[in-house]
Amino acid sequence: MGGSDENRHGVIGPMNRQQGVLRGGKVIPTNGQTRRALGNINKNIIGAPVYPCAVNKRPFTENNGICNKKIPPVPVHRPVTRKFAAQLAENNPQIHKEETKKPDLISSEALDRIITDVEEGDFNEPMFVQHTEAMLEEIDRMEGIEMEDSNDIDVEVEVSVMDIDSCDKNNPLAVVEYIDDIYCFHKKNECRSCVPPNYMENQQDINERMRGILIDWLIEVHYKFELMEETLYLTINLIDRFLAAHHHIARKKLQLVGVTAMLLACKYEEVSVPVVDDLILISDKAYTRTEILDMEKLMANTLQFNFCLPTPYVFMRRFLKASQSDKKLELLAFFIIELCLVEYEMLQYTPSQLAASAIYTAQSTLKGFEDWSKTSEFHSGYTEGTLLECSRKMVGLHHKAGIGKLTGVHRKYNTSKFGYVARIEPAGFLLL
Repeated sequence: MGGSDENRHGVIGPMNRQQGVLRGGKVIPTNGQTRRALGNINKNIIGAPVYPCAVNKRPFTENNGICNKKIPPVPVHRPVTRKFAAQLAENNPQIHKEETKKPDLISSEALDRIITDVEEGDFNEPMFVQHTEAMLEEIDRMEGIEMEDSNDIDVEVEVSVMDIDSCDKNNPLAVVEYIDDIYCFHKKNECRSCVPPNYMENQQDINERMRGILIDWLIEVHYKFELMEETLYLTINLIDRFLAAHHHIARKKLQLVGVTAMLLACKYEEVSVPVVDDLILISDKAYTRTEILDMEKLMANTLQFNFCLPTPYVFMRRFLKASQSDKKLELLAFFIIELCLVEYEMLQYTPSQLAASAIYTAQSTLKGFEDWSKTSEFHSGYTEGTLLECSRKMVGLHHKAGIGKLTGVHRKYNTSKFGYVARIEPAGFLLL
């Protein structure tokens, strides 16, 4: 009877956490004792009276017919013997009757085993505490195995994916704590900076060829003004978004749209902004100051003053860091992606995909074989297979970079300032 509750239910009542804590499967008291008093344990577990019983009885309910009977408590120092158990059954015939009805609660062999354990063992440590300790030790052992397995997985991930921000942990401008969240936000919002790849169909007086001429010219203007790289990418983004939203742009106003977009981009990105008179001068005085300012108002209102959107440049910087690039790889990747800015057909790709494909193409061009590391794949979110289509088109643009009329990008990168990367042979093997 002493172990019937535990054998039947397999669980014990909640421990009082204010009395002690569990460590390594054992109850450790907070008052410095090696073991809590048995009275406290029994009181917490089975709600025992002032003098706790050594026998863990079932709770008295109306169902077992003895809810009104009071069983005298057994002192804690009194051992449980066969004689005592028999006397207890004689004095409480209803308990004996109940046990007869439900013989599966405890057998005679189990009773012998329980009595022997109590007589031979340490009586200050009840059976259910010993059982709990063994169970908790097993749980601790299993948790240790799981922790070892998880550590092995972490090691494998760390080996294949480098921590590219470890060198900038002491640099507050690198915002290492937030950099992953920032680029996750950029990835989610880059679709807002995209335009329909066929928006020119809605324009009546201009076409994609005229757009290419305008952007090729603006790349040269940007280079001569020595503006920041971010300004160029934002300028082209503003042009495409405005033309996609405003469907009635006359051919003679297209250059005005270009210089006004550069003015807005400079106001957003540059510290020293070119004055309007400089823009009038580079456009060969084709427009007046009033026309530029009026177009500025129209463009800002059409775009709802939304200039803070991710461009390919934003992703280029992050992906180049992930690829552990050197100066030559960086220059070649920017040469390739600026070729894409001129081409209308490349609007079908998102900014992040353009950036990743440009770096993948540049790596393959310099190394002579396809190369895309796990670190680059992890930080860009693109596998090598998802970049091949875009990369092959970039190789085609690289082949014809110095041919035809739109050679502004080729001339820019065919200088000592940009390491003459325009002279590098394209990765023709990617086309096979």
